[in-house]
Amino acid sequence: MSYPSIKITFLGTGTSSGVPMIGCDCAVCTSSNPKDKRLRSSIMVQTKNTTVVVDTTPDFRFQMLRLGVKKVDAIIFTHPHKDHIAGLDDVRAFNFHTRKPMDVYANYLTEEALRRDFYYAFSDTKYPGVPEINLNTITTEPFTVNDLNIQPILVWHLKMPVLGFRFGPFTYITDANRIDEKEKDKIRGSKAMVVNALRKEPHISHYTLDEAVALVHELQVPEGYFTHISHQLGLHAEIEKELPTGIHLGYDGLVLEF
Repeated sequence: MSYPSIKITFLGTGTSSGVPMIGCDCAVCTSSNPKDKRLRSSIMVQTKNTTVVVDTTPDFRFQMLRLGVKKVDAIIFTHPHKDHIAGLDDVRAFNFHTRKPMDVYANYLTEEALRRDFYYAFSDTKYPGVPEINLNTITTEPFTVNDLNIQPILVWHLKMPVLGFRFGPFTYITDANRIDEKEKDKIRGSKAMVVNALRKEPHISHYTLDEAVALVHELQVPEGYFTHISHQLGLHAEIEKELPTGIHLGYDGLVLEF
């Protein structure tokens, strides 16, 4: 299958509290290593003609500013938790420059949360300067944004349905602890995949480090990268040494190209 060249930029790789965590003086939170500084989890996917961002975290504004992003064609959401949607209001800046609404893609559950949390953007009587949003409801069926073909992948965050996404040779999954077999088939054949690895200890709704490693190996994906990382996992440099060949911790600013 042919696909355009794509560039993936990790905008954030931290869990809901970010790293460092407010009020914490552990070795990770006080580390001077830039790779231990993690904004909330998000990626930017770019082709020659198209730029999309997956999830608008509470850090969305800063994520855009620190990379000097001038253009975003669409926002794609994985699920409605606040650490993945809270920054949506800041698409107003892109509205201002492009003079058009931002295309937003979300499943029914996330759409409901967006309409509730950003009610003023969907009101019949909008005041000047509110975000202009063109909301598109997606399921597990493939869809396109310009030249970018996107395959949603249904995963489970305990009992919440969450969407992962495959962009050609690259798969992105966050906030999950279970994937049904038929959905795993959508991941197989990827050149690289990202999956959440919260910490080493078991968690009710996230993969642990060992579970994430096992998933990459099970699906026989050559390159694995981990995200949605908490300070409980440990220092980036130390955990990186423990990982098998071909598997790495993601970090803010990491770029992959295919």
